[in-house]
Amino acid sequence: MPAPADDIHPFTISIPDSTISTLKQKLSLATFPDELSGAEWDYGCPLADIKRIAAYWRDEYDWRKAEAKLNELPHFKTRIEYDDEKFGGLDVHFIHQPSESENAVPLLFVHGWPGSFLEVTKILPLLAESPKNGGPAFHVVAPSLPNFGFSDGVKETGFGQRQYAETCHKLMLKLGYTEYVTQGGDWGTTITRVMGYLYPKHVKASHINMVISPPPKPTSAPLQVLKALLRWFTAEEKAGFERTMWFHKQGSGYYNLQNTKPQTLGYALHDSPVGLLAWIYEKLHDWTDGYAWTDEEVCTWISVYAFSTAGPAASLRIYKESFEGDLPAFETARKYIPVKLGVSYFPKELVLLPKSWSHGLGPVVFQGEHEKGGHFAAWEEPEALVGDLVKMFGKGGGAFGVVKGKSGYAA
Repeated sequence: MPAPADDIHPFTISIPDSTISTLKQKLSLATFPDELSGAEWDYGCPLADIKRIAAYWRDEYDWRKAEAKLNELPHFKTRIEYDDEKFGGLDVHFIHQPSESENAVPLLFVHGWPGSFLEVTKILPLLAESPKNGGPAFHVVAPSLPNFGFSDGVKETGFGQRQYAETCHKLMLKLGYTEYVTQGGDWGTTITRVMGYLYPKHVKASHINMVISPPPKPTSAPLQVLKALLRWFTAEEKAGFERTMWFHKQGSGYYNLQNTKPQTLGYALHDSPVGLLAWIYEKLHDWTDGYAWTDEEVCTWISVYAFSTAGPAASLRIYKESFEGDLPAFETARKYIPVKLGVSYFPKELVLLPKSWSHGLGPVVFQGEHEKGGHFAAWEEPEALVGDLVKMFGKGGGAFGVVKGKSGYAA
C-alpha cells in the first residue's frame, strides 16, 4: 500500500476509572417510570427489559473486558484539517486493517446513528479471510465520524454532509489511498453518496445497504411510472412499502426530535445512562430482524456512546446539520451519481422501495437480496454483507478492477 502521512498515530481506548465509577453511580441512583399493562413494545421499551439491562450494566458488565477486546484491533488517530477554516482541525479515530496483498481494494466503511465503528468489527475477520477463499483482498478503514466514538466533537454549527464526506475523503488520502471504494448504511449511505458526488475521481465504486431510491421519472422509466400509478406491485414490493410506512408512522419520532431540537434531547442522554440506554435500545430492537441481542452486546454498544469523546448528545446533531447545509443529505443521496453502485436489500431495513428504482441512483453493477437481516447489516448478517462485497469486487463482479493494480484488484 502507499506510504501514509507521518501524523497518524496508534490509539488505545482507555476510559478513566472515575468515568466508569460515575456511570455505575448514576445507574445505582436511577428511578424508573411505571408502564401500562399489555403495552409491550407498542409504547417503547418494556420496563422489565430496561430494568434488567440497567442492573446488568451496573453490577455485572465489565467494560475493561470489552475495552481490552476492542484494543486488539488496529486503532489510530490523525488530524483532519477542513477547507472551511471555522471548523479548524479535528482528531479523528479510525480502525485500519491493511491487507498483506499489494493488490488489495481500499475499502472505507462508514457507520451511522445509533451505530459506531463497532459495526465493522464483525466483518473485519471475514474480509481478511476473503483472499484465502479465492476472493479479493481489502484494506479496510472504518472511522468514528466526528461527534461519535473516539473522534473529536465539532464546536461550531454548520458541520453537515459536506464536512462528513470531507473527513472521510481526507482520511483516505492521508492513508495513501488516492482511489478507493466505500460501504455504508444509515448515515453511511448518505455520506458515501455525497463522497461520490464530490470526489468521483477518487471514489471508484460504492456499496450501500440502505437504498434510498428516487421514484422513477417518466422520461427515463415510463413503464416503472405506469406501474407505480396503477399500483402493479409484487407481494415483496408491497411488503417493502408496508415496512417503509410502518417506519414513517410508528418509528420516526426520534428523527423529528433530532432533526429539530437535538440539544434539548441531548441533556437527557448525556446525564442519564438509563435514558441513553432506552433511547438507543428501542432502535436496536425495532430496526433488526429478530436479532438476539445479548445484554453484554447492548451494554458495549451503549457504552461507546456513554464514553465517547464528545458525549452522546453530540451524535444527535448530524440530523439537524445534515439538512441545513449546501448538500442536504437525502436530496444529494437521491441524485444520479455516475459512480459504480452496488445495493443490498435486507427485509427489515427501514426504507424498502422497489429494487428497480435503484437504477435512478447511478450505474448499478451489483444487486443483492437477502431473506434475513435489518438495518444493522454488518452486525446482524456479516457473512451476507461480506459475501455481497466479494461478489461485487471479485473476479467477474461488476466493480472488479475499479481501482487498478497488478492483478486488477487494486494498488
